Amino acid sequence: MRRLYVFDTTLRDGEQSLGITLNVHEKIEIANQLVKLGVDVIEAGFPASSPGDLESVRTLARELKGVIVCGLSRAVEYDIDCCAESLREAEYPRIHTGIAVSPVHMEQKLKLSPDQVVEAAVAAVKHAKKYVSDVEFYAEDAFRSELPFLARVLEQVIAAGATVVNIPDTVGYATPWEYAEMVKYVKNHVSNIDKAVVSIHCHNDLGMATANSVAGIMAGAGQVEGTINGIGERAGNTSLEEVVMAIYTQRSRYGIETGVNTREISATSRLVSRITGVPVPAHKAIVGGNAFMHASGIHQDGVLKERTTYEIINPEVVGVPKNRIVLSARSGRHAFRHRLEELGYYPEQENLETLYQSFLQLADQKGEVFDQDLHALMGDSVSEGSNININNISVTTAGASRATATVTLELDGNMTTDAACGNGPVDAVIRAIDRLVGEPVTLEDYTLQSVSRGKEALGEATVKVRCADGVLVVGRGISTDVIEASARAYINALVKVKRMAEGINRPAYAAIADEVSVFTNL
Repeated sequence: MRRLYVFDTTLRDGEQSLGITLNVHEKIEIANQLVKLGVDVIEAGFPASSPGDLESVRTLARELKGVIVCGLSRAVEYDIDCCAESLREAEYPRIHTGIAVSPVHMEQKLKLSPDQVVEAAVAAVKHAKKYVSDVEFYAEDAFRSELPFLARVLEQVIAAGATVVNIPDTVGYATPWEYAEMVKYVKNHVSNIDKAVVSIHCHNDLGMATANSVAGIMAGAGQVEGTINGIGERAGNTSLEEVVMAIYTQRSRYGIETGVNTREISATSRLVSRITGVPVPAHKAIVGGNAFMHASGIHQDGVLKERTTYEIINPEVVGVPKNRIVLSARSGRHAFRHRLEELGYYPEQENLETLYQSFLQLADQKGEVFDQDLHALMGDSVSEGSNININNISVTTAGASRATATVTLELDGNMTTDAACGNGPVDAVIRAIDRLVGEPVTLEDYTLQSVSRGKEALGEATVKVRCADGVLVVGRGISTDVIEASARAYINALVKVKRMAEGINRPAYAAIADEVSVFTNL
């Protein structure tokens, strides 16, 4: 079996597209789950973008074991120096440097001749090799490059010491057969290609990132790059879970294997969705809520007779349990804990009673508690500790659009009440909270969705607020009452803002300047 290496860039390419920045605690939580998932490389960030991101990458490099930790840089000595500094304590460090190679980028963005691009690429790799033995070179916009020039660049950077060469479809322009041809061309026309691993990095602008990646792998690529849930620039990156399972389902036919523990896929997807605030569509392949649902009578009959008639993947293989225990207020602690463990949660004994009491309160409201409720309950239980708690919310409306909200909050142990008018109940509640808390933020985005089934379904509210320094922060709240869920989400965001002001879990970096993001959009 040929070994395929899996390179995860959720914390770099995925994060820079979110409009928010993840704090160090959130990055570590995701990175630790990626280690459990079994990826080979974690691209932790872009250290040169800010001192905060350098420190964030440094923390991950120090904490993570058994995985390659990678930092991104442009073909600029300062960027490479920052990468080296952030990766000093990594068990397995890698510097990922590169430059654009397509005519449109060289002529319009870089204002460099082809010879100057080759010179810059070689110099960058040689400089990186002074610090680490493992250097990956990216040829940005490789798919739109002239193939003989691409081969020339790759041959010279490999001669300079590159151990991995990345040939991205930066703007998602390729089709599978064309992308496979590019990989074959590189394999056949770069004389020293046997001294480096060919890596592929696809974007999803035409909806073909997964297909292009699989085509590139079949053409001989040894490493695939992507993100969990496919988050990324514009229409997103390759969804790693889709590529991994495409290979897994036909591994004997393809003769390819990865080191991924597929049973961690579902848990990893949920974690990334919860922390980033980007929901997973119900119809999303592999990890969507409907991925293993059968609604048609014909399908149900077939699956009951023989699962493989309509399921090419056993749900348990990706961490989705096949059987469901019906949970209600009559369920005991043993059944509750058993179901949590089936879903991939292993609460500490001292936390179990608190979780169980929250479960009972939810069961009293809903009757039957579904898996989605438990995911939401567990996500809420691990949110950051709060010194702001809701005591009471009272809303009165006058007509279709005017509302008055009276809110009582416990602020640092003291009860305080205020009221405000707004354009609807949620707006009025948020205005009242603003009066009570007094944190200078601007609400940038608000979404509300049902996260479970039944007439008493849980509502999940997600807000994005912008701080005075321009940083976006995500807040999340759940409740069977959508107004309360909205208040919880807003307060969750305010708590994070306050913690940032105190220097706790400060975001890794503020928004990257346009000229930087251009260079880092592989």
